[in-house]
Amino acid sequence: MYRSKHIYVILGLIFLLGLIIDTCSSINPTLGFTRLTFNKSYYTNHKPYNVPLEERYSFINGVHKLWVYSNDKPFRSDSPTKPRSEISINGYVYSKGVWQFEGYMFVPHGTSGVSLMQVFGGDPQATTLMVRVYDGNLYCYRSKVILNNIYDKWIRLNVIHDKDNDNVKVYLNGDLKFEGRGRDGTEHYFKFGVYAQDQDSSCMESRWKDIKIYKKSN
Repeated sequence: MYRSKHIYVILGLIFLLGLIIDTCSSINPTLGFTRLTFNKSYYTNHKPYNVPLEERYSFINGVHKLWVYSNDKPFRSDSPTKPRSEISINGYVYSKGVWQFEGYMFVPHGTSGVSLMQVFGGDPQATTLMVRVYDGNLYCYRSKVILNNIYDKWIRLNVIHDKDNDNVKVYLNGDLKFEGRGRDGTEHYFKFGVYAQDQDSSCMESRWKDIKIYKKSN
């Protein structure tokens, strides 16, 4: 009997140690950053030019919902780009410093072949980073899987762009999943939503909440 009690105590301690180790493996990427003001005045919506905004975007109970169809028009009549429904944070355009985007994202089952978040601005490419989803797996562009099986769950995304040192980091739920070189460019800002890429699904949707913008403190 006493031996059984000791076994349960040991198993309990092992379980608690596992929780502690798991907690310590995640970090707070926003430490050392200053949170900036963020509201409607700091962003604009991009959507197919021939449909009203409310047919591709909603904001209810703090959740941005953005969706688009593969046969939609681009965001401008003269644009050769694919369909999108995005929020463009062009109230914070930067050319130096260390900046961070934070938000919780939710991708419903079936959405694929689409960019969910961008660091816009690059040379010669148009972007420094794209976080995309293909068949339920999250990628940086198309070259590296950073998280599997993301459908139908809320995931915290932190993206840090160190423009001064030309470096980009991507954190998911506090874990560093990607670090790489930036793509030059003179002006940058963050975007999120859905922007069709290759092999896009017929309908693409993402939801976002608790969006925050940070800048590295001096």
